[in-house]
Amino acid sequence: MGGPVREAKQTPAALGFRLPAEWEPHEATWLAWPHNRSDWPGKFTTVPWAYGEITRKIAPGETVRILVNSGAHQAQAERILTRVGVNRSRVQFYRFRTNRGWTRDFGPMFIRRERETPGLAIARFRFNGWARYPDWKQDDAIPGHVGRALGCRLFDASAKGQAVVLEGGSIDVNGRGTLLTTEACFLDPSTQVRNPGLGQAEITATLCAYLGVTNVLWLGQGIDGDDTHGHIDDFCRFVGPHTVILCREDHSHDANYRPLQENRERLEGMRLEDGSKIEIVALPMPAPLFLHKQRLPASYANFYIANAAVLVPTFNDPKDRLALGILSELFSDRPVIGIHAVDLVWGLGTLHCLTREQPAL
Repeated sequence: MGGPVREAKQTPAALGFRLPAEWEPHEATWLAWPHNRSDWPGKFTTVPWAYGEITRKIAPGETVRILVNSGAHQAQAERILTRVGVNRSRVQFYRFRTNRGWTRDFGPMFIRRERETPGLAIARFRFNGWARYPDWKQDDAIPGHVGRALGCRLFDASAKGQAVVLEGGSIDVNGRGTLLTTEACFLDPSTQVRNPGLGQAEITATLCAYLGVTNVLWLGQGIDGDDTHGHIDDFCRFVGPHTVILCREDHSHDANYRPLQENRERLEGMRLEDGSKIEIVALPMPAPLFLHKQRLPASYANFYIANAAVLVPTFNDPKDRLALGILSELFSDRPVIGIHAVDLVWGLGTLHCLTREQPAL
C-alpha cells in the first residue's frame, strides 16, 4: 500500500471526518504485545497471559492487530494465543517496535468519514511519554507506521505553530459531537505539562478541528494513583449518546471522594451537543489497591467496548459483581465480561489503556 498522505490545509472536521464512539462497529482492535518488564516489576510473567485472554474475548467479533518488536516476540505471542484457544485467523501481526504496551495512548487515533467519499484517516497527535517518562520515541512513531501500512491519510494536529500532544486515554466521545476531558491532564501549569503555551481555548479548538467534535466538556481532577495525571478513562466514560458512567467513592476519607464529587457537580450542570442534560450513572470504586505502598489506579471505568463483548477489569473485590451488573444493564446488546486485572493494574493501567479500536467503514 502507499504511504500516508498528509493534509496541511484542511482540517479533518472541515472534510467531514469525526472520531466515532467506541461502541460503533470496529474493523479491528490494536494491541501492543507486552515486553517492557519495568512496567510490571516482579509481575511481568503473568501479563502476556492476560493479553492472551483479552485477545480471546475480542477476536470472535473483529480482527485483532498486534504490534510486536521482532520475530521472536511474535513467536512468543503466537504460543500464548494458541494455548489459550485464540482463532489465529482473526489475528494479524505488525512488526513495529514499541517502548511500552499502552496502545490507547500512543496508537493511531482513527477518524472516519461517512458522507461523500467514505474513508478512514488518522488524527496524528504526538506522544511524549505522558510528559513523565524518557522512553517514548518508538511509541510516538506508531501512528505513522500504521498509516503507511494501511494507506491512511494522516492529519498532523497543531495549534499556534506547534504539534499537539494528546493521549487517547485523556478523551472520550459520544460519537455525536461531545467530548469529555480533564483540566488536570491538559491545563495543569506545572505537572506533566504536555502542551506548554496552549490554553483551554487552543486545546478546545484543536479537538474540534481534528476529531470532528463540536462540544468539549472539561472535568477537573482524575483519580489517585494515576500516573497520567488525569486521564478521563479511569473515572468517566460515555456508554451511550446521552449517558455517562461516573465513578463514585462512598468513603469520605478516601483521596478520590472529593474529586469525584466535584466532577459529578460539574457534569450535572453541563449539556450535550444538542442542549440536553447528561444522564449520569454511578459506578462504584473498588477498595483501594496497593502494591509496595503505592496506590494503584484500580477502576471499573477502564473497560473496553469491543464488537463481541464489553471487557471490564475486576480486582477480586466484592464490588466486582455490582460493577458488572451495572454495565450489563447499560450494554444490553453484547455480553459484559470481567477480566482479572490485579496484575495488569500494577502497570498503572488496565483494559482500556491497552486497546485501540479501528472503526469499520
